[in-house]
Amino acid sequence: MRRMHIHVAVKEIPESIKFYSTMFGVEPSVVKKDYAKWMLDDPRVNFAVSTFGNATTGLDHLGIQVDSPDELREIAGRLKAAEQTLVEQTNASCCYARSDKAWATDPNGLSWETFFTMGETTVYGEDLRPVTEPTTVAPASACCAKTSA
Repeated sequence: MRRMHIHVAVKEIPESIKFYSTMFGVEPSVVKKDYAKWMLDDPRVNFAVSTFGNATTGLDHLGIQVDSPDELREIAGRLKAAEQTLVEQTNASCCYARSDKAWATDPNGLSWETFFTMGETTVYGEDLRPVTEPTTVAPASACCAKTSA
């Protein structure tokens, strides 16, 4: 079953964990010094916060987390059919996870990440969003930042 993904850039993790844990009624499933994630079932959402990115806080990007490579290909195909630039990544390391991804930007400039997670990593992010991926509304987070090359 697919899960909505929301990633928010925040100033401080402890304050954000306190606020969102109180709001959601549960503690995060992943807590790091620079990142926290809630895998909620009601509403079904992968909600993440991080201190990465520029000084700007707020919505970083939206996405859809899928359960299989076939679902990822299906949604990537829809994004292509919507005539949006699509950037695909395989085995990317981002947000303490290893995933295959497809990035697109809606007509208003909001970045969408569709991804299938295959496992965990010990670092926030090693892979960068490809430079060919259009600009986001908010500055991109570290593992989602554009490469310079």
